[in-house]
Amino acid sequence: MPNSIRRVVDHHFGWSGGGAGGGKALRPALVFLFAEAVGGCAKDAVPAAVAVELVHNFSLLHDDVMDGDAVRRHRPTAWTVFGVPQAILAGDALLTLGLQVLVEQDSRAVPHLSAALWSLVEGQSADVAFESRRRVGVEECTTMAAGKTGALIGAACVLGALAGGADPERAESARQYGNHLGLAFQLVDDTLGIWGDPSVTGKPVFADLAARKKSLPVVAALTSGTAQGEELAALYGQPGALDEAALRRAAELVEEAGGRRWCEARAAGHVRAALGCLEALGAASGPRGDLDALAAMVVGRDR
Repeated sequence: MPNSIRRVVDHHFGWSGGGAGGGKALRPALVFLFAEAVGGCAKDAVPAAVAVELVHNFSLLHDDVMDGDAVRRHRPTAWTVFGVPQAILAGDALLTLGLQVLVEQDSRAVPHLSAALWSLVEGQSADVAFESRRRVGVEECTTMAAGKTGALIGAACVLGALAGGADPERAESARQYGNHLGLAFQLVDDTLGIWGDPSVTGKPVFADLAARKKSLPVVAALTSGTAQGEELAALYGQPGALDEAALRRAAELVEEAGGRRWCEARAAGHVRAALGCLEALGAASGPRGDLDALAAMVVGRDR
């Protein structure tokens, strides 16, 4: 990459400037595991794993700009250090490189990644639009999360299966595992966005509430038909920034209205569905155990 872009990417991945390193690398891990689960070799899946991680980080760079997030992984986000134009260009560069890696190594996989990108863009667009809407339904919020998060995780799984030599039917079972796991991941992510420990998550406390995001627990609370849900709607409808006391009250209201319990139950349900997809896949025993453990990690994580 050109030096002007590389320095932004270096910062985003934590390769310069000190602080924490990259993220959880969930998506490339899934690529490798599914290559092995269908009887292939993880080494053959390296290009797909690289492509998926590059595309994921493209989405993070752009997401931070759109949401105005100043902190990610305990470090200042790229746009706050280098400016919005450079952060957007760095994201564009990662997307381009990810697609290039895949085209050069396995052009059959490109349509699967492209389809996930369309879903990601549509999901992100809905997420942004929800912020200015007073009412959002639970199902449309779930559809948004399936596009924004689930689609790329599903693509990681199907790309790994294809790299391992899977036929279309087994590759589709891999995708379905990823789609369910992705929804579980977003459900947990949204609860951590309200109740997570900032010293662990690397994000400011109540950041999603301060931005009045219509995250899954918030929408579940707003549509609960409870007095707490109505009070939360009134808080979200107030003009101006919410102070610390208002943010703390909003978090209490989401929990009292059942938003947190709903997310935890739905996340557990999607993990069970994901594990059922592994049965249909007929995953090899070693990778199957790792995929089971990965699913448990997704719902039990604290960052």
